[in-house]
Amino acid sequence: MVNSVVEVTLRDVGGTSIASTYVSTASTNQRRATHGPDSRPHHSECPEQSRDELKALEAKFGKVINIHGGMAHSPVVLQSYIAIQQVIADYGSFDARTREAIALAVGNADECNYCQAAHTGGGKAAGLTNDEMIAIRRGDAEFDAKLDALLTLARQYTTNIGSVEDASWQAALDAGWSDEQLTELSAHVTLNLLTNYFNHFVKTDLDLPAAPTL
Repeated sequence: MVNSVVEVTLRDVGGTSIASTYVSTASTNQRRATHGPDSRPHHSECPEQSRDELKALEAKFGKVINIHGGMAHSPVVLQSYIAIQQVIADYGSFDARTREAIALAVGNADECNYCQAAHTGGGKAAGLTNDEMIAIRRGDAEFDAKLDALLTLARQYTTNIGSVEDASWQAALDAGWSDEQLTELSAHVTLNLLTNYFNHFVKTDLDLPAAPTL
């Protein structure tokens, strides 16, 4: 609820101003009206260039989840999101478990509750346990030293505007990742920055089971 204050002028029966006072008003819909699109457009209500992709995402997830509905208001946003995912699917070397771990680490660093919720579900499907996902979000994936080295880079990339420590890069190489894979990591982080920042930007309402509290 958003509160605002307005000035009210009191007048006598002849119309002469006799006093001014201030009263508080409340609006429950100001955020949605002034900040963020309707999250669930019908296919026919979104731009034509978004419709087929939104239908495909609905078929994949069983419904139009709020982030996809929000993105569908702009074909540029929805098509960019899908294009990066497709390139990763076509050329990427990380398995689903690693991709979900990256998403959880970046989502936590960006304080994106929506993406942490979404990728908790995705991580479970990819084989991560609840305890492992909580550890990843806390920045302590000691259960898998190789993965932990990669996630250290992902968090540094996220929090340091793309900069990472030389020692962390070398530690990831020593853990068994290749230069090609560490370079690829930038695309995975970028995809998650897109979704995290978009959710913050339009204030996407959570329509998925929330991630466990840390």
